[in-house]
Amino acid sequence: MKTRIGILGIGGVGGYFGGLLGKAYAESDAIEIIFIARGNTQNTIAQNGLKISTDTTESNVFPNLVSNDPAEIGTLDVLICATKTYDIENSLMSIKDCITSDTIILPLYNGVDGTERIQTLFPENTILKACVYIVSMITSPGNIKKIGSYEKLFFGSKTVPISKLEGLQSIFKNAKIESYLVENIEETIWEKFIFISALASATSYLNQNIGGILNNPTNKELYISLLKEISAVALAKGINLPNDIVAQTLIKLEKSPQDNTSSMHRDVLAGNTTEVKSLTEYVVVEGLKCGVLTPKYEQILMKLT
Repeated sequence: MKTRIGILGIGGVGGYFGGLLGKAYAESDAIEIIFIARGNTQNTIAQNGLKISTDTTESNVFPNLVSNDPAEIGTLDVLICATKTYDIENSLMSIKDCITSDTIILPLYNGVDGTERIQTLFPENTILKACVYIVSMITSPGNIKKIGSYEKLFFGSKTVPISKLEGLQSIFKNAKIESYLVENIEETIWEKFIFISALASATSYLNQNIGGILNNPTNKELYISLLKEISAVALAKGINLPNDIVAQTLIKLEKSPQDNTSSMHRDVLAGNTTEVKSLTEYVVVEGLKCGVLTPKYEQILMKLT
């Protein structure tokens, strides 16, 4: 019996990591990779493969199947979810017939509440927790561009048997995905969320890239204020963070390419639906619940909604 792995959301994250899996297991008798896509993305991949470009390489990947028809897709052993956070419920319900109680679901979203939202939809399923660090984006349907060499996938669970987690880790490692099985995954996800939430909120509000934040004292001060506010919310929620989380996150940003920006800022510029609800509003709402003031987040939320 083949292990059937579905990739839901063939964007910057799902397309890149799904592409590595598709390439590694194209001829496998044990693992089958299915891209779940529709419209131009589905048609382009079916005809020409998924094109993945990096700073130094270019490749075309043909998955075992690309489809959005649940009857054609069939039931899945593993489902990797990498849509935008605003599409979590709709995307999953569109393929609910592919998900059995034994399907392991791995969410790769920007927010921190993805696992809980999926668990509400599928209470009997194993829902892992995960986050990724990567700069990648769709340049056109079926075409993914990854910038820089940094790419890491962290995942884990406090309730899932270690044998299941190690089995998935082995699949990732064999596909040359730099993945880490993390015991304290909640803290790892929040460390990433602090970084991406403050960055997405600041870049979108200021209409600036990373360099425009770091090299302007006023913009940098706003970014640091956001880091302090979201860190205070995390601590109030009982998340165990490093004492120097603000300094660590600032160093992380300083190491990022200065001409890069956040995916939410790119969506704002393109006039697309944004993830402001998950990346900005969530912090304001949780702050209110915990009694933590978030004036800068509130200021940004008012402008972006």
